[in-house]
Amino acid sequence: MSTPTRGRRPLSRRHFLQVSTLAGGGLLLGARIDLSGGRAALAAAGDEGVAAALNAYVRITPDGLVTIVAKNPEIGQGVKTMLPMMIAEELDVAWENVRVEQGDLDPVRYPDQSAGGSRATPRDFEPMRRVGAAGRALLVAAAAQRLGVPVDELETEAGVVRHRASGRSVRYGEIASAAAELEAPDLDAVTLKDPSAFTIIGTPVPGVDNHAIVTGQPLFGIDVALPGMKHAVFEKCPVYGGRLVRANLDEVRAEPGVTHVLATEGIGSPDGLRSGVAVVAESWWAAENARRKLRAEWDEGAGASQSSEGFERQAEELAKASPQTMLLRYGDVESALGAAAKTVSASYAYPFLAHATLEPQNCTARWVAEGRDGRLEMWVPTQRPERGRALVAEVLGLAESAIDVHLTRIGGGFGRRLDNDYMVEAAWIAREVGAPVKLLWTREEDTRQDRYRPAGFHFLEAGLDANGRLTAWRNHFVTFGEGERAARGAGFRSFEFPQWFVPSYEAGMSTMPLNLPTGALRAPTANAVSFVMQSFIDELAHAADEDPVAFRLELLDGLQESGGEGALDATRMRGVLELVAEKSGWRSKSLPKGSGMGVAFHYSHRGHFAEVVQATVSRAGELTVDQVWVAGDVGRFIVNPSNAENQVQGAVLDGIGQALGQEITLRGGRVLQRDFRGFPLLRMRQAPPVEVHFLRTDHETTGLGEPSLPPAPPALCNAIFAATGKRVRSLPLSRHDLSWS
Repeated sequence: MSTPTRGRRPLSRRHFLQVSTLAGGGLLLGARIDLSGGRAALAAAGDEGVAAALNAYVRITPDGLVTIVAKNPEIGQGVKTMLPMMIAEELDVAWENVRVEQGDLDPVRYPDQSAGGSRATPRDFEPMRRVGAAGRALLVAAAAQRLGVPVDELETEAGVVRHRASGRSVRYGEIASAAAELEAPDLDAVTLKDPSAFTIIGTPVPGVDNHAIVTGQPLFGIDVALPGMKHAVFEKCPVYGGRLVRANLDEVRAEPGVTHVLATEGIGSPDGLRSGVAVVAESWWAAENARRKLRAEWDEGAGASQSSEGFERQAEELAKASPQTMLLRYGDVESALGAAAKTVSASYAYPFLAHATLEPQNCTARWVAEGRDGRLEMWVPTQRPERGRALVAEVLGLAESAIDVHLTRIGGGFGRRLDNDYMVEAAWIAREVGAPVKLLWTREEDTRQDRYRPAGFHFLEAGLDANGRLTAWRNHFVTFGEGERAARGAGFRSFEFPQWFVPSYEAGMSTMPLNLPTGALRAPTANAVSFVMQSFIDELAHAADEDPVAFRLELLDGLQESGGEGALDATRMRGVLELVAEKSGWRSKSLPKGSGMGVAFHYSHRGHFAEVVQATVSRAGELTVDQVWVAGDVGRFIVNPSNAENQVQGAVLDGIGQALGQEITLRGGRVLQRDFRGFPLLRMRQAPPVEVHFLRTDHETTGLGEPSLPPAPPALCNAIFAATGKRVRSLPLSRHDLSWS
């Protein structure tokens, strides 16, 4: 997933404000970032035709209620609350008077309408504040006219404009309509609040959907219901890419409640509509029961020969040869290893992982015929709606303008809903049926038809000098892909620690072909690589007879050369490492045999995080994660402390759940796991307390959805070593005998 090189989008005259009057009086405030830029675009912003296309972020009604639209998909990361908080802060309204609406897809009106990469905060922090500040400027100008005083004598607070000298005031709702008649200010020129005056940003705010969620109100894609709606399931080959040969379609059509049975050879690229059979019925249960009577014959293709065991053997063979591609090399690793007082070698591996979203993939689509043409209206939980609409348009041969997309709340994304295969299926079925259709995957489909986090294999060797300092590092990384190109989510980033912190370094890569589709999983790349790097660094610390925290601090002092823009900041990482050591009592605790503490840190998605895990292992090998301490540096501001703590805790527990028992395995090209029994999520009884601390530093504010996950698995595995003396070099932990005597 690409990320901006700086913490925020550049602000310029490409930002426009659109102001109009609501029916019945009130203010309608909209903003847009026109990527075309230039004076012509500025002129066009006032044009009636263009203005009609601009999207309103803010509505203020005469009664003083403020409605703010949240533009990004809500996947549980809190943006539906956070983005409106930024606008409300600068608008200077009381949060209790704010109502929040989810925006539909409209890339012309809303830029960057997606969820992924922990980008919402760094991307939107300043633009959203400027939208609010511009609205405040309009309201102050209208108040100045109403009160007959200069603008610079007025101040605002909680939806009221005051003239302190005379004691007079006017509420926003009273002047909203007048404000809508004024010329919009330049978004780049509006004055933002001094952070010391913040009353909303930095204040714990409950999620705007909390009450609706706990009372079971319809919010999610799975909740959508339309008049006359049919229900659909879609059967695909158990081996990815396989094609339908024949099936007992007529028998399935005869099942109770079934209205349509549709077969397709597939349309478009592998990311388009796959070959399969759709069953449509009056209820989902009728469709699913009929699908169970389906007897399909598939051409499984070459993917049927692949297996997890085969990949492991192939990786071992590739590791015996030189890497096919050199990713990074500096210094003289061979000489440094030869001169080392001690060398350490180890091989590490991690498995394929599924996303396991609690809400299975689903989409509701309605086809509306217009003569020979038609339109689609879709309700979908997607992280990347614009890309989903483009894919549907490509597969069905429609103009994107003929597809309306409504964003629902998402019951878990973690990167799975960056892909929109389920959206394409629903769109195709709805067009073929000519009626509203809700497509819903089963849990088994969700597990066996995912876009998986790739497995990987690392073959490592490092050298230590007589003083225990790291002098050389070599990593032969075996992954999936073709030639120099790794599969999606399977690569190795140019700034992974300890790159540039060791005098001689070498990282090479070899690839194996893979039929299984892969994609981004929460903290992509980092969620796997951190386990390897921070576990092996722990091995080196013990080989050097050094405290693991002290060893890491010494490594952070050894910067050879900057890894470039976006690389780990040694000062910031040192800060969180020292903070988590202090908060966990790292240097003062004395634990009995069978209990231990492990530490790890990682930089990803512009967040610096260090974590300590305390774990206990019984003599029989039963593992208990006792507690986790987290220290993170995401810059100057924590927009919503309540949600921030929640995000960090959730990511840490997600990482621990992955380490404990999650893996996807292949045999004959098929995924063997089918549900939460084979791919277990973390249980409440397994979840430890997670204590979160933030280190505020003078850097741009960044996101929190992902960067606290990567250190959790290695910190846990390092704690197991401290408790038992057993080093874990592959995941999940359920494969290992942790017993000790």
